[in-house]
Amino acid sequence: MYKSETSKCRDRLAKYCVGNGLDLGYGGDPILPSAITLDLDDADLRTGNSPLNLKGSADNLYWFKDGVLDYIYSSHLLEDFADTEHILLEWLRVLKVGGLLVLFCPVERVYRQYCEKHNQPYNINHKIENFSLDYILKILEPIGMTEMVHSTEIVDEYSFELVVKKTGSNLA
Repeated sequence: MYKSETSKCRDRLAKYCVGNGLDLGYGGDPILPSAITLDLDDADLRTGNSPLNLKGSADNLYWFKDGVLDYIYSSHLLEDFADTEHILLEWLRVLKVGGLLVLFCPVERVYRQYCEKHNQPYNINHKIENFSLDYILKILEPIGMTEMVHSTEIVDEYSFELVVKKTGSNLA
């Protein structure tokens, strides 16, 4: 059976997922059993059997008020949205000041090479050709309200890790 992307990083990133949090695009295998899971209802794409808590898209977290979650974890999902800044703002909106945004995502260039080398189908849902840790950091910098806690540029063959703490609010 195919291992989830989360299974590759759980030992390193679960320690940042403390308190009440959300696993976006969890694919049946949440970072922690206690995480609130959100995903599209597509059982064919699941790699685990944990139940889905909220059915929907991660671009609108309307279930949550501003500043109520301790963490948001997302693995290999952010690259599927064309407007990365909009998504990051929405995810930061629901985090408490001091809350953590925990990302595990592909470095697009390296992921493409990996797929070619291993004769693996490429994920056509990826929207950003230059998606990478640097790409995300360049979006977060002008937004402000975050500070880096942890980052790894390349890990597990084609992914990066980023953990940022919400330090303030962009809401007037």
